[in-house]
Amino acid sequence: MINKREIANDLITIRDFVRWGTSQFNAAGLSFVQGMPSAIDEAVYLCLSALHLPPDFSVEYFDCVLTMDERMQVLNLFQQRIEQHKPAAYITNEAWFSGLSFFVDERVLIPRSPIAELIQQQFSFWIDPQQVDSILDLCTGSGCIAIACAYAFEHASVDASDISPDALAVAEINRRDHGLEERLNLIESTIFENIPAKRYDIIVSNPPYVTEAEMAALPVEFDFEPGSLALAAGVTGMDIVLPMLIQAADYLSEHGILVVEVGYSQNELEQLLPGVPFFWVDFEYGGEGVFVLTAEQVVEYQPQFKQAFAELS
Repeated sequence: MINKREIANDLITIRDFVRWGTSQFNAAGLSFVQGMPSAIDEAVYLCLSALHLPPDFSVEYFDCVLTMDERMQVLNLFQQRIEQHKPAAYITNEAWFSGLSFFVDERVLIPRSPIAELIQQQFSFWIDPQQVDSILDLCTGSGCIAIACAYAFEHASVDASDISPDALAVAEINRRDHGLEERLNLIESTIFENIPAKRYDIIVSNPPYVTEAEMAALPVEFDFEPGSLALAAGVTGMDIVLPMLIQAADYLSEHGILVVEVGYSQNELEQLLPGVPFFWVDFEYGGEGVFVLTAEQVVEYQPQFKQAFAELS
């Protein structure tokens, strides 16, 4: 148990708290794979959040002296992170994705997909951004991918679906916060079940893809996330991805693309479908396990998708 009053007497500046927090986070064996890359990044973020300062607050002011009330506010956030292993984004109810701020809580995964990099590039390696009129985000969670796409493609309509009413409630908060009520349509759906019968130029998804074995080995921090719905995907991690591949052909425009994150299940997918020419994205800023297929490829290899799914069923 942290003796906050005693610590608050010893730590004076923002820099003091960042240094102390970093040391304590490392000593506690915290996991940093849910948005923040390291202990020091989380210490800076939580400290600035407690002080109601922006995340890009200049380090020139890190030697500013904190009031006693401010010190206690910082320590309150640090205590939750250290003693509960609660992820920073759930402590602050805020996560950043594609340069945008999103509300998050335990009803949704913490945004961290490398797909953000592709959105900022408008997927321009595979499709002409001027030809993008409609976008579908499957398994939207907090709505971060759909909302980022709405910013990147200002003239496109965006549909976003999720199986979880709780997740859609969070997505609704973010839709309202970003003023996208008229452009972003939220749909409760299991994959394509309730998706409108239309053709999309981009279908993008960060679906559940974690295997049963991987779920059992996840750090404590993941217990705060809705793992049974948003992470777990059966023995092979393909319970959602394969049906998505099979059905996508009926929803892509002729020049459309399918973009899906499968993370560490990339090897499993390649083994199941060795003849499919998945384009695996090489990210500049880190990340892996995201493939792109064109509409033509999705149609051509649909029989193989069906066969692989039948063999696993």
